[in-house]
Amino acid sequence: MGVALELFLVPFQIIDGGIAGISIMLSELTPLPLSVYLFLANVPFLILGYKQLGKTFALSTLYGITIMSITTAFLHHVGAFPEDKLLAVLFGGMILGAGVGLVIRYGGALDGIEVVSILISKKLRVAVGQVIMVFNLVIFLIAGFVFEWTSAMYSILAYYIAIKVIDIVVEGLEESKSVTIISKEHVDISQAIIDRLGRSTTLLQARGGFSGDDLQVVYCVVSRLELAKLKSIVHEYDEKAFIAIEHVSDVLGGNFSKNSIH
Repeated sequence: MGVALELFLVPFQIIDGGIAGISIMLSELTPLPLSVYLFLANVPFLILGYKQLGKTFALSTLYGITIMSITTAFLHHVGAFPEDKLLAVLFGGMILGAGVGLVIRYGGALDGIEVVSILISKKLRVAVGQVIMVFNLVIFLIAGFVFEWTSAMYSILAYYIAIKVIDIVVEGLEESKSVTIISKEHVDISQAIIDRLGRSTTLLQARGGFSGDDLQVVYCVVSRLELAKLKSIVHEYDEKAFIAIEHVSDVLGGNFSKNSIH
């Protein structure tokens, strides 16, 4: 994140959301460098996070912010890497998203706004993402007055790219899908999935809410590319089978590795 800010975004007056965005604007308006504001502006939120979210989260976040501040201090006088502003937005947004995504994936944060948003979401029972979006909307509007409106628009574009890369880093490129199948032919369908897709299945005991009949539900997790094949297998045995498909952000443990198909 430090590399993205100092080499790509800040030289073109492009900001990030959250405390980082506020720090960039403060460093523009005052003599103090960005690295100082990145650290000092986050400290109050870390103290709040220490009391409310736990020691491990607060200390890991403090470590990440310290490294980011040191990195920006060393790179402050290097200057912009690409001379083209649009390239800076694209690559800066990608690198920014990769950095933030790695920290989130391993249980930390790099911005005090995330800590505040978690606490507000608990109090008001709204999604964390919605709280962050409101904060960042205000920050980008202020950036339009501090810099210029084109910089604010470029900042929104960089932020959008970063969000997409964060999703990829946190959730992975290999999208998994969980599939729930309700059919009277559950035994044949389950065995066909095992034999023809090489995926394990689980049979769950259930009862129909309307009919009261006992049912067997087939549950399995497949990759996005295997989804079409799974549908065709199910329809071979029961065209009226109920199929529910959901996105799975991560799969850990069990026997998700693909078996050989004969």
